[in-house]
Amino acid sequence: MATLGLCAYAGRLMSARITSAQRKFLKKLAHPLQPVVQVGGEGISEGVVRAIEIALQDHELIKVRLGQSYEGPRDEAGAALAEETSSQLCQVIGRIVVLYRARDPKDERAPGITLP
Repeated sequence: MATLGLCAYAGRLMSARITSAQRKFLKKLAHPLQPVVQVGGEGISEGVVRAIEIALQDHELIKVRLGQSYEGPRDEAGAALAEETSSQLCQVIGRIVVLYRARDPKDERAPGITLP
């Protein structure tokens, strides 16, 4: 299995686009996960983006819940979250967004997820 290549984007490392097979693999891994961040009625704020950044550093693959008070298109919210956090949007299902970002290779922790 191979890991994703990395490219520089706006001063941050960002995963290269994932393939459909990799997306399918990540969806399978995400199935039992619980959301770790919730977006409320105020929408995508700096605090929400920072919380997602921290969660991605710790876990690589996370779920984000769009709360009942969140108004707006869910697909657009998922795309905006992925862009703001330099991550990959794996799936938007209902009010749940699944995001993936490979760890920085310089991180002392080994990558937790190896993609096919």
